This record gives sequence, C-alpha cells and structure tokens, in this order.
Amino acid sequence: MNSNELNLDEEIKKFHLPRWNEIPEIDLYIDQVVSLLQNYLSNYIKSDNEKDNNIITKTMINNYVKHGVVKAPVNKKYSKEHIAYLFVIFILKQIYSIDEISKLIKLAIKTSPVDIAYNRFCSELEKAIKMTFTGESYINNDKLSKEQYLLRNVVQSFANKLFVQKTFLKITEK
Repeated sequence: MNSNELNLDEEIKKFHLPRWNEIPEIDLYIDQVVSLLQNYLSNYIKSDNEKDNNIITKTMINNYVKHGVVKAPVNKKYSKEHIAYLFVIFILKQIYSIDEISKLIKLAIKTSPVDIAYNRFCSELEKAIKMTFTGESYINNDKLSKEQYLLRNVVQSFANKLFVQKTFLKITEK
C-alpha cells in the first residue's frame, strides 16, 4: 500500500459529521456557517467552480433560503436546525437536484423530529462511506422500514460517488 492510499484510508476513517449536540448552540452569522460547513466538508465535496476551492458560499445558502429549502434566518443568524439542513443539502447536492433534496428532507422530518432525522442521516452516511471504502456490505436490510431503506440508498449514492472520485478519478489526474 502506498502513502497516498494510507492517507486516503486515514481521511475516510476520520470522516465525521457533527451530530445534533455537536452543532453550536448559539446562532451563527452566515460567514460563520460557511466556515463551519467548509471545515467539515471540504475534503469530501468537490467545488462546482474550478477556479476556487469554495464548496460553500453565502450566495448558495441565500439561494436555498430564497427557494424555501431552508427557512429564513432570524435576525441574520442561523440556528442549529438551519445548520443541520445545510449539511444535508451540501452533501446531497452532489447527487440530487435541490427539488429532490427538499422532498427527501420533508419525508425524513415527517417520520422523525429534525434532530433524530439529522443524527440518523449522519450515522448512515458515515457507515456507508466506511463500508464503501472497505468493501464491506450492509447487513439486516430486511429489518429496515421503507424510509430507512430509502435513507440507506440515498447516502450510499453519495458514498459511491465519493469512492470513485477519491480512488479512480484522483489516480487519472496524475
């Protein structure tokens, strides 16, 4: 195993999305939100813009608010719920349209409170990424509800794309 493979393995082992109780309790201004999201996601999401490395911008967040995917901030500050929504949106926009993401979020919070749905998303995503990169497979698919099975497939689609980008596409860039 070469050093690049070791670095990738370590990077994937470290993949972690903040759980509900790890998101700041205090409301944040948009610059702080951008910084927080960028810190967690920059190694796992490619920028749409080849010229800069910013995967998250104030304009993007404002557009999600404008289109009703995220509630408007209160006094220009974003709450824990806003931040959780934005984590999900920025991850899923790598695979799905904003309309599809909006529908998936609505389904998730229809079946569970926001904090539980968000924590479930984080946990399933981390599991999917680790399993995809190690070659392991899920077990107990038959005991999942329809919503849980859908979530598992949604996060698996991101994990598969990440795997292809980090392993195959990275090699062909050299």
